[in-house]
Amino acid sequence: MRIGEVSKQAGVRIDTVRFYERKGLIVEPPRDPTGHRRYPPDAVTEIQFIQRAKALGFSLSEVAELLALQGRPDATCHDVKAQAEAKMATIRERLRDLQNMNRSLGKLVASCDGHGPIEDCPIMECFEKPYHEEVMVCRTHEPLYRKKQCGGRTEREDWNSR
Repeated sequence: MRIGEVSKQAGVRIDTVRFYERKGLIVEPPRDPTGHRRYPPDAVTEIQFIQRAKALGFSLSEVAELLALQGRPDATCHDVKAQAEAKMATIRERLRDLQNMNRSLGKLVASCDGHGPIEDCPIMECFEKPYHEEVMVCRTHEPLYRKKQCGGRTEREDWNSR
């Protein structure tokens, strides 16, 4: 099967197939006497595997790890489950970060009435404040974050997550 057929059946572009080859996710097949690459039928399945794993949040390096498990005779479902659970933990952490960002941005948006010149915009004013300030207070007078001492170093603490 030629690259165009593989890409069509897998539902990806030709350059995606080539990209996966460069990344070592799929094997670049040998060329036939006419110079064309001939892909085995399982190339479509491999590409669909990669696409499905990516759709669930796995990075290409994580997909490579999953594919490597397939080639290990000692690999078990437990190995795959452990990787999936680790990905779920990462997704939950990212969701918490996104919720905190949404809360902070919501407070900024609420502080702006949408009228007046940009130099009076409380959102822009807040973005322009130096990050190193002890307490970041916009016109709402609500702190978006403050610094705290932690083990001898200063860390940012998001007040919106309280």
